[in-house]
Amino acid sequence: MTSLRVALGQINPVVGDLEGNARMIREAANRATSLGAALLVMPEMALTGYPVEDLALRPSFQQASRSAMEQLAADIEADGNGSLACLIGYLDHSDEASAEIGRPRGGPVNSAALVQRGTILARYDKHFLPNYGVFDEARYFVPGREPLVFDLDDARICVAICEDLWRDGGPVEWARASHADVLAVLNASPYERMKDDIRLQLCVDQAQASTAAIVYTNMTGGQDELVFDGDSLVVDMSGVLLERACQFGTDLIAVDLDIAAKQAGAGEASIGITSSKASAPPPIAPLVSPRLDDHEEVYAALRMGLADYVNKNGFSSVLLGLSGGIDSAFVAALAVDALGADRVFGIAMPSRYSSGHSVEDAHDLADRTGLTIRDVAIGPMFDAFQESLHLSGLAEENLQARIRGMILMSISNAEGHLVLATGNKSELSVGYSTIYGDAVGGFAPIKDVPKSLVWELARWRNKQAEARGTVAPIPPRSITKEPSAELRPDQKDTDSLPNYSDLDALLEAYVDEDTGAAELADAGFDGALVERVLRMTDGAEYKRRQYPPGTKIGSRAFGRDRRLPITNRWREQVPPIV
Repeated sequence: MTSLRVALGQINPVVGDLEGNARMIREAANRATSLGAALLVMPEMALTGYPVEDLALRPSFQQASRSAMEQLAADIEADGNGSLACLIGYLDHSDEASAEIGRPRGGPVNSAALVQRGTILARYDKHFLPNYGVFDEARYFVPGREPLVFDLDDARICVAICEDLWRDGGPVEWARASHADVLAVLNASPYERMKDDIRLQLCVDQAQASTAAIVYTNMTGGQDELVFDGDSLVVDMSGVLLERACQFGTDLIAVDLDIAAKQAGAGEASIGITSSKASAPPPIAPLVSPRLDDHEEVYAALRMGLADYVNKNGFSSVLLGLSGGIDSAFVAALAVDALGADRVFGIAMPSRYSSGHSVEDAHDLADRTGLTIRDVAIGPMFDAFQESLHLSGLAEENLQARIRGMILMSISNAEGHLVLATGNKSELSVGYSTIYGDAVGGFAPIKDVPKSLVWELARWRNKQAEARGTVAPIPPRSITKEPSAELRPDQKDTDSLPNYSDLDALLEAYVDEDTGAAELADAGFDGALVERVLRMTDGAEYKRRQYPPGTKIGSRAFGRDRRLPITNRWREQVPPIV
């Protein structure tokens, strides 16, 4: 029995940055060679970034990606890593001149290039194209039909890309039929809560089904509303976990896989190559990076999503309104953790209805975190509007929110900050926000975080600080006081909304799981509450369409995940009580 050393390169690419992404891949190849690896497996679409969306349909981008891969192969050779076999994800295209209806323009394919000695030796095109949730790959790609099975020294390797591992048949069956030793899987698998456990079990199951070790490389980093959490891993053919990379960070791990002698009747591989290694490299100790607990994992996803959105889009700083409430306090603390206090600017904008402790808590937050705060009272501006408009009721309340939104966007325009919207998923679900008011901004960090979870994460963050002997960033009163928009005297959120714990439980069932009204009533939710919440949620679709993007952490985020018509007369019917 021999062994094969495989390296997994977990990187954070930027969509469209072919040169910068190629640089990261070359650095990973350098490290893999220094560790004595014979094979390097990079993530899905590592060269182009993922998802490329309609860029995949542009002939110019298709050709640029192909050319960049050819150059990358030559550069890896020039760097002295020519004997290293590399599997690298990128965008390519079919050379068939077909313009069929229903076929993506130019025949784009989600591909993996097998690179060695300055040459692209073979290409594998993703077989199963996901078309659910955040994925629209049937819109963008042509499915591959042929397997890629190659021999590297004494090892037989079959190639798969992401969704290929989640389905029976295809590469899993090809690996089994070809008696592959390794199923190498390139992934761009977005983060969802608890998904790392699901991935591990998937790898265990498919290793046993294919009778091959699974090498699962995933990218990391934020891309618009998605976050990729890394969590690359290796399991042997019996499903035993051998190695696991970190979560939410770049990493490169290497593992030695036992390779058995080829069985009779194993057939021929598509291609055979050698690593030119004179002797086996010194042994390396296995590494299984520790898993984060649930709150730490969610916080890491939110922090990475915000940091990468700001940094990859070239913003130098962020700006947000500080009301003294839990949402703005949590977003501010998150922004300081993601970007540093010197890049976070807050504005307290009190009105005649703001309580004294609201301004105090906003300044307490600034003292705790080190961010820069200024006060801009909205009273004179409000009075000037009212002299002309004479608004009352809800219109008067919303005017205050819109003045605050105008202040934030004006200062953003003047000073170059990215405005952060601080609304949570509970409020966004039922439309408890003001368009062009508290809904303004370029990014919404907690858009997919229910209000109940915001409180949990705030308490967790403060406990983490206390355990490290540092100052808790979020003022305790911001966590404990009853939430209020403070747009009229003695206003409370519960004047307009149910208790948040009840609301979030109902919204999780309706929004995330598509549970109907009758099933909600059967599950024990009060019929009147169901009718009220569903009516508010359905009626707020037009608001959600105008809300900024924000990091997805759950199974069903607004935007890419959940897409409903704005003009829609369908309503769930609550069964009558008998």
